Order: sequence, then C-alpha cells, then structure tokens
Amino acid sequence: MTDPNRALLEAASVDDADQAALALTLGADLEARDERNRTPLLIAASEDSLDVARLLVRHGADPNAVDDESATPWLVTGVTGSVAMLEILLPAGPDLTRVNRFGGVSVIPASERGHVDYVRRVVKTDIDVNHVNHLGWTALLEAVVLGDGREPHQEIVRILLDAGADASIADHDGVTPLEHARAKRQLEIEIILTDEFKKSTGRS
Repeated sequence: MTDPNRALLEAASVDDADQAALALTLGADLEARDERNRTPLLIAASEDSLDVARLLVRHGADPNAVDDESATPWLVTGVTGSVAMLEILLPAGPDLTRVNRFGGVSVIPASERGHVDYVRRVVKTDIDVNHVNHLGWTALLEAVVLGDGREPHQEIVRILLDAGADASIADHDGVTPLEHARAKRQLEIEIILTDEFKKSTGRS
C-alpha cells in the first residue's frame, strides 16, 4: 500500500472496512481529502458505507468536515435519507445547525426528497424544523413546493407538524404551505394543512 491516504478514501467509497483499518494502521490521515475536498467519513456518508463509517467514527473522524460544496457527513444524510448513517454519526456530535450550500439543515432536503423514515427520526433530535434556507423555505415548504403530494410527502407533512413545524411561515413571496398546496392541487396535503390551521386558530 504505497499511499495510505488514497487507500482510505477508496475504502470509504466501497465500504471496505478491512482496507480502511489497514490504511489507518499504515498512517493514513483520518481527515485526508480527495479532489473534491471530501474526507473519508464524508465519502462514507455519501455512499452509505456503514462499516467504514463506524470505524472512522470510532477513531474520532469529524462529522462536520466541509467539502467544496459546503456538504458535511451529517448534511449528506439528509440527502441520502440513511437512518442507519444518521445513527452512526449522532454519537460523534454533529453540528445540527450546520447548513448546506442552499442554507438548509439536513431535515430540509430530506423532506423535499420524501425520506419519511429519516424525517421521522431526525425530528427527534434537536434539529430546527422551522429553519429557513436561502430560498426562503422551511422543511414544510419544501415538502409541499418540491414534493409530488403523494403519500410519502403527506406523511412528512404530518410528521413535521407533529414535531412543531409552523405552517404559518411563508416563503419570500409571502406564500404559505397551504397556499402552495392549493396551487399545486395537492388535495390531501391541503386537507392536512387546513386542519392544522383550524387547530392553531381555534376555528372549526
């Protein structure tokens, strides 16, 4: 093994824990970087390489290491929707307030992409479900605006509301999640949000 750093980065991409362990033994830098400035743990998170991620976390890898696109191992889990990777990274103390290049915390891309199980799990952490990204969208707004209105996004809307998401937060143009749902003809989500509006205002 002529280049332990390269071997570690490659091991992270294919979930080869044995090669990763050997590379570390031979002096690989735990925070080595590839051509995109990604660390082994960030690569492992991106590829859902669970065994390598466990190994790296045990050795103290940084869950907040940032690459050239402002991604971190933790933020990547919101894109992949991997609950297993989330559970591996949580003990490492990731910064839940860290934002991606769009200014969003991990629950926002997860809500957009319909990762129901991930959203259900991440709202049990200290993640801010009402965080507003650079586009002016919360996780709830992304679930409606960028979602398709089908069952996964319906369930995500329910989960977010139960976790304290504020349905009155509008986008930069002043359009609320309910108004977006109506415009997109997402009937089921419109019903869910209408019920939430009635509940919050005491109306029947």
